[in-house]
Amino acid sequence: MAIGVLDSAILADMFGTPAMRGIFGDEAFLARCVDVEAALARAQARLQIIPAEAGEAITRIASALANGNRAFDLARLKKETETVGYPILPLVRQLSEWAGENGRYIHWGATTQDIMDTAVVLQIRAGLELIEEDLTAVRGHLAELARCYRDTPMAGRTHLQHALPVTFGYKAAVWLSALDRHADRVRELRPRVLLAQFGGAAGTLASLGAGKESLATRTELAGELALGDPPITWHVIRDGIAEAAQVLALLLGSLGKIALDVMLMSATEFGEAAEPFVTGRGSSSTMPQKRNPISCELILAAAKVLRQQAGLVLDALVTDFERATGPWHVEWVALPEAFGYTAGALHQARFMLGGLIVDSGRMAQNLGMTHGLIVAEAVMMGLAPHTGRNEAHDLVYDACRVAIETDRPLLDVLLETPAVAGPLGAEKLGALTDPANYLGAAPAMVDCVLAGR
Repeated sequence: MAIGVLDSAILADMFGTPAMRGIFGDEAFLARCVDVEAALARAQARLQIIPAEAGEAITRIASALANGNRAFDLARLKKETETVGYPILPLVRQLSEWAGENGRYIHWGATTQDIMDTAVVLQIRAGLELIEEDLTAVRGHLAELARCYRDTPMAGRTHLQHALPVTFGYKAAVWLSALDRHADRVRELRPRVLLAQFGGAAGTLASLGAGKESLATRTELAGELALGDPPITWHVIRDGIAEAAQVLALLLGSLGKIALDVMLMSATEFGEAAEPFVTGRGSSSTMPQKRNPISCELILAAAKVLRQQAGLVLDALVTDFERATGPWHVEWVALPEAFGYTAGALHQARFMLGGLIVDSGRMAQNLGMTHGLIVAEAVMMGLAPHTGRNEAHDLVYDACRVAIETDRPLLDVLLETPAVAGPLGAEKLGALTDPANYLGAAPAMVDCVLAGR
């Protein structure tokens, strides 16, 4: 029985994805550990540290496991892991039994953390590939929204109040700009994170002697797994793992901002956007009219949970001496969940943004609901060359107060204010109080974001 939503038979595909569970599940982790053990055997056989036939035999065992022709006794492995505290010695015992005489060369010169760290790096690599795929799709949806609604005016809001007009394309391009940077971060972290781990008991590779064979083994192991070869053991220096988690947290923070905006825009009082319509999705058990923003809610929840996991991984940076007495274990919990929630949030964002319903008519209606007050700044700036900025501010401020108190359009009040209507005239005031004429560089900024992709 599952205790968390990522493994729940009911909720798993709302908060995560089958593909990411396939990368970070128990079977996948054991498979990656076997991959590392086999790669180590091949590397050492090539360097003549172990017999060539031993490398071949261990590789055959790994292939048989991968093909389903062999399988671990998971009950035994579980019991022995609970005794030992780590799964690698129990795993090596079963591999050694299958390999016969050649089994004595499995795990030669390695320590548990070498195998587990390198296996986790392989999981991270596969996880990043999935994340990049979904992130590319989400960015594509945002680019299309930015392009399509480049010139569609809507109310820009600060402190939840009408501020100045923007365009919906500008809003989408702002979202996109953050995700473009996250895509860069995911790409840039790879050489720092995707490193093989091989240092032996205290990281010095003393088990293989002081000669070139020890460092050559690490280099060959890294090459076998297509990973980077670090200059020194990183058993207790976890910045690479922490960086991966922080980048995921940053990504979900930005997705959470998008989700919050869309949720607010879908509120009945705004009605400017809505998640894609699917029969029954977001239904209420009591209110037939409801269409709750389910994807946005899940994205926002995942962002909040991942923030906590990112903090845990940062805590795991503080380790003692040459082998941590507990901080490392925190990563076992936090890292798979970080990837799981990221995958789930991206999946929800891909669905939500790919079919987002945009109501430009309602945007125009909301833009006009204050009868021109949203472009009071435009009038002030138009009047300033004639009166000075401070005088213009006070004149327009008084006109706005009258417009609010009498529930009249700002233009009508301005036309009755000689100090304003005199210098500007009716035609100029009409243009200044049209929100579509006060978009600033918003459309040009959209073009800049799209051009940079």
